[in-house]
Amino acid sequence: MAEAIQLAARGMYSTQPNPRVGCVIVNAHEIVGRGWHRLAGEAHAEINALNDAGDSARGGTAYVTLEPCSHTGRTGPCCEALIKAGIKRVVVAMEDPHPLVSGQGIKYLKQHQVEVIVPHMEEQAVQLNIGYVKRQKLKLPFVRCKLAMSLDGRTGLANGESKWITGTAARADVQKLRARSCAIVTGIGTVLADDPAMTIRKDQLDVPDIELAIQKQPLRVVLDSLLRIKADATILNPADRVIVICGEDGDIDKITRDQLYLRGVEVIRLPSDGEMGIDLAAVIRLLGDRECNEILFESGAQLAGALISSGLLDELVIYISAKFLGHRGLPLLKLPEFSTMDQIAELEFRDVRQVGEDLRITAVLK
Repeated sequence: MAEAIQLAARGMYSTQPNPRVGCVIVNAHEIVGRGWHRLAGEAHAEINALNDAGDSARGGTAYVTLEPCSHTGRTGPCCEALIKAGIKRVVVAMEDPHPLVSGQGIKYLKQHQVEVIVPHMEEQAVQLNIGYVKRQKLKLPFVRCKLAMSLDGRTGLANGESKWITGTAARADVQKLRARSCAIVTGIGTVLADDPAMTIRKDQLDVPDIELAIQKQPLRVVLDSLLRIKADATILNPADRVIVICGEDGDIDKITRDQLYLRGVEVIRLPSDGEMGIDLAAVIRLLGDRECNEILFESGAQLAGALISSGLLDELVIYISAKFLGHRGLPLLKLPEFSTMDQIAELEFRDVRQVGEDLRITAVLK
């Protein structure tokens, strides 16, 4: 199963909105077939493993990181394929939370005299598909926020200069966060100040199967309550992978709106709320409806602070450079003023490691 999970991880950057799944087939105590799900719409992991095993699969055991499907979608049912190939035993890491599959695949296999063992290494399988699991259960994506700061908690100099705080290894690591995300969300302040692309950069992405990882850029989402974005902003290329979200209240720039429509950029109005002028919960629900499993917020202090204050955040990834930018530098977050210690936002560290010359902290809000 550990090898099946490693195989599933090869789809980390390419299977969205499908889950990452791996499969290993064993017969007579030897691995005879390996497979993983590469792209949505292509064969599932079980089919690829069966094809790799050929006739050696008959009478064997299949180790699968996610419950085999029993329905027909863009591909046929994996349960039927396993039975047809003569698999006698299936070890499943976790049940599939998808309502069309949940428990049905296991039930189908048992009805056809296939021994099923479930769960096995469930926690590792869940972590591999943390966004898919959350979306199937709650119809919401897993929300991650990336931040970078100096050792004294600053994101830039007082004059706004901030390029680059972290080193090349940390910036390459961010490319992996982008590549595993279905959508990248930023605010208009960041767009106007930095004119970012917010795309996966092939020259900085060091992963296996890189051509699969860059085959489809994440959706880019700009939160722009009054529609101040420039029609020639870099983030709008290509236009068909961008959503600009503005508030329902207030006067938006209608000339800009028309220019965006002509370019093919999707403009959506959502309820106005909070400091950002847009209801962040509504934004996240929208992206869940768009089948986004994991979304990455890359933004300035205002949006990051609003996200943390909203209670909508699942995970923080903070890169810390061995630099001091001074007390007049730009702050990491804009949070409401706390008057007592029991009001503060407290974190729980999940992982701390060195990435090149910088530190990376992965944390959740307590």
